[in-house]
Amino acid sequence: MVDRIAFKGKMPAEAEKLTNEEYLKMVKSRQRRSIKRNAVEYRKLTAKVEKFKKEKKDKPIKTHIREAVILPSWIGTRFEVHNGKEFQVVQVTANMLGHRLGEFAYTTKSVVHSAPGIKATRGSKFLGEK
Repeated sequence: MVDRIAFKGKMPAEAEKLTNEEYLKMVKSRQRRSIKRNAVEYRKLTAKVEKFKKEKKDKPIKTHIREAVILPSWIGTRFEVHNGKEFQVVQVTANMLGHRLGEFAYTTKSVVHSAPGIKATRGSKFLGEK
């Protein structure tokens, strides 16, 4: 079976080996600007990822930085991204390059309605709200 193209014509193995300079030429200007400006928290996060990769730790990296653009050096790393209430585990793959961490940790759930409330009739479930 053919390997799936991960990022801008690159296969997953090739995308993982991209340098930051090559990667910056391939991403859109909004992501490029975000990476270049590199806020203090973002720099701390990239340093933490490098440290975890060097020590080969298996546990996920906890972060609140949802706006961090995913870099090629992060492929294979697990993050716990805060969604406003709890941390959700995000496994970074080559297909996620160019996106932000927060895009993979949803902040809302789908609404599931159940039975009518206390002292309500079965038919009142179908009445519209006024």
